[in-house]
Amino acid sequence: MKAIRSFSILRWLALILIFGAVVLLILELVTFSRMRERFPAGQIIAGVPVGGLTSQQASDRLNQAYGIPVEIRFRDAVLQLKPNSVGFQMDITGMLTAADLQRVSVPFWQGFWRFLWNRTPPPSEVPLLAKVDENQLRAYLQNEVASRYNELPTASIPIPGTSTFQAGKPGIELDIDRSIPIIADALASAGNRVVTLTYKQVSAPRPSLDNLQVLIQQTIDASGYDGLTEIYLYDLTTKQEMYFAYQNGVNVTPGLAFTAASTIKIPIMVSVYRRVSEPVPVDIGDLLESMIVRSHNEPADELMMRVMDQNLGPIVVTDDMQEIGMQSTYIAGYFYDGAPLLRLYSTPANTRTDYSTDADVYNQTTALEMGMLLNDIYQCAEMGGGTLMAAYDGAITQGECRAMIDTLNRDRIGVLLQAGLPDGTKFAHKHGWTSPPPDYVIKQVADAGIVYSPGGDYVIAVFQYHPVQILFEADNILLAEISRSIYNYFNLSPQ
Repeated sequence: MKAIRSFSILRWLALILIFGAVVLLILELVTFSRMRERFPAGQIIAGVPVGGLTSQQASDRLNQAYGIPVEIRFRDAVLQLKPNSVGFQMDITGMLTAADLQRVSVPFWQGFWRFLWNRTPPPSEVPLLAKVDENQLRAYLQNEVASRYNELPTASIPIPGTSTFQAGKPGIELDIDRSIPIIADALASAGNRVVTLTYKQVSAPRPSLDNLQVLIQQTIDASGYDGLTEIYLYDLTTKQEMYFAYQNGVNVTPGLAFTAASTIKIPIMVSVYRRVSEPVPVDIGDLLESMIVRSHNEPADELMMRVMDQNLGPIVVTDDMQEIGMQSTYIAGYFYDGAPLLRLYSTPANTRTDYSTDADVYNQTTALEMGMLLNDIYQCAEMGGGTLMAAYDGAITQGECRAMIDTLNRDRIGVLLQAGLPDGTKFAHKHGWTSPPPDYVIKQVADAGIVYSPGGDYVIAVFQYHPVQILFEADNILLAEISRSIYNYFNLSPQ
């Protein structure tokens, strides 16, 4: 009887345990099923923890995290950038779907078994899927930041009565190209929503060439010189030019014919190099050196006779210049006393009726054309191209152009434009003046060349005429001041 009772108790105990196990299993199944409706613990989407949340709750949390404005710091300003104002959009559906795929990729019973044994692997983080409209972001930086907080540079200005300039002040400018990826990274971060934008310093601009012209004209007025001055300036970096003629406070239309004097030896040199081959014969090189560096006239005649034509050498030089578009530059006879006038040239410059410089019929040019020829030589020497090489079918080489520059640079007279340049400045130039009969006083002065300076290379050609006399000492000081003003213009230092 006792044995039967003991067996009944064990049976009921077993049934109770079985029932409990079934209830516990059902409870675990319910719990697991409910968990399957939510994201698993440890789930991270775009850096935001969403474990235990439904899809809607996760979506709300993502919008909340990425809807926080990005704090932008630029110099002393602090701005709040709303993500939607620059077209920031998240693909929330795509991210939730990617997270869901991890959850449903494991079969239910396999997942339940892992759950029972607490062996569920941690879910992989889902990366952010989002985009920013770069055009909107760039427009925001330009309109809301740069336009309000950039500091514009101030231009240097000439100091009246001097050849110097009051230095300008550099500006500060938002570096938009570098700022765009920095802000895009902040918009794509759930935690780092503060950025400091970078900026770049903007050099103070030079004064305008109009301001430089005014300064030069003031310098001329202050010197007391009442003759005509024509100046051509060409910036070899920016390709800008200044060209004017001026006398006694009045602007004269530039493009006047001047006696070329020794500046015509630059065209003669070009014509020589067009016809000789490298290496230049020693005797020809010696004649070029004497013609340019020592400014002797006899070597010029000899070169035209030997290299161009015994009788018509000057005409050949003129033809060469006309081939490259120099309509008002010519030499119509040799330099030696009593040399015949080989041809009478009528040019756009010497047929003007509004102003006359009594230019010599034997050789003439303009400041513009002499400057253009120097620019052609520079382009050939520096870039290996340009008008000379094209017009003369490669008869002039880059090496020959560099040789021309070197020869012109050895014209070291220490006066006129060269006197206004710092010691050691490379100045490839040719100077000249005339003192015609019957009084044999200086009436025309010219200096034209290429200045190589740290702030930029430039071509400068200055021609002057006075119907009575140019006082050389006073004019030398004036040209030095003009040259110094131009050099200072190209080599301004910021404050």
